[in-house]
Amino acid sequence: MHLQPLVPANPVHRAALVAIWNAACGADLAITERLAAYNTHPATGALQAGQIAFENDQPVGFVLATALPADPQTSPPHVGWIDALAVLGNYQKRGIGSALVAWAENFLRAQGCTRVRLGGGLRPFAPGLPMQLDTTAFFTQRGFAPRGNEPHVCDVARDLGDYVSAHANVDAMLRPARATDADALGEFFHREFPGRWRFEFDEFLRERGRASDYLLLLTERGVDGFARVTFENSERPIERFYPQRLPRPWGQLGPIGVSRDTRGKGFGGALLDAGLQYLRDHDVRGCVIDWTSLVDFYGKFGFAPYREYLILMKGEKT
Repeated sequence: MHLQPLVPANPVHRAALVAIWNAACGADLAITERLAAYNTHPATGALQAGQIAFENDQPVGFVLATALPADPQTSPPHVGWIDALAVLGNYQKRGIGSALVAWAENFLRAQGCTRVRLGGGLRPFAPGLPMQLDTTAFFTQRGFAPRGNEPHVCDVARDLGDYVSAHANVDAMLRPARATDADALGEFFHREFPGRWRFEFDEFLRERGRASDYLLLLTERGVDGFARVTFENSERPIERFYPQRLPRPWGQLGPIGVSRDTRGKGFGGALLDAGLQYLRDHDVRGCVIDWTSLVDFYGKFGFAPYREYLILMKGEKT
């Protein structure tokens, strides 16, 4: 076995990444080359690298890791991510996965990361380890442990074909964003959610995302809430949310948030309801709300648990 640097621009490497992931993770978690290209294009300020493992000139495994050393507002510089790791089934238990993990940890250590998270990166393949893979023991044997606070998160899903709005009206306007709203929405993020959600909005603008993929909650003072939606033709691939078991067309909603001083007034529920109506009115059937622990809240809107993830960490908390 030997390791070779992963070159995302190389179509052979990208195809190998997709083939290895899909074979190791199965059809329910299958990815496309579009998602691979998107996720291996480093986010702004990120340092990303990977390796492909070869046996007899055949690609049999890969790892991808990312650090964000100079943007503490988005993520602590000492925390890095193993974005993705996969080894073909016939080549597992031969030390290949261990070698790939060791390479990723060394890469992240060289970027100043003393703590490593599995999944949940800036362009995530998943929020954490999909529980359906049943591979927790591999990582715990290598020093990873469940995160102390909220070790499990999940995706929830439902069919919007029969969704009926039942939410009370609120004293606010709810509408899709327009290109002219970019500055006001940016100011809202800097004021209310200056971390990762602000970063993701800035990335959305750099990628020239469609303005109407953000829904706005507007009060007298301006933007007081948002919900992001993803369609099959949005700038970020819908495949990231693994909607394969749901009826098409597919859609996704999230993140969603309102200003601190407006919480508890029904704005969040009204915004969620508006987002679901918006997706339904655009013919979306299978809808995923990803990466959440608010199962009971979304359950009120007909959503049920769809997929569970375990958040695994390794290293110093500092």
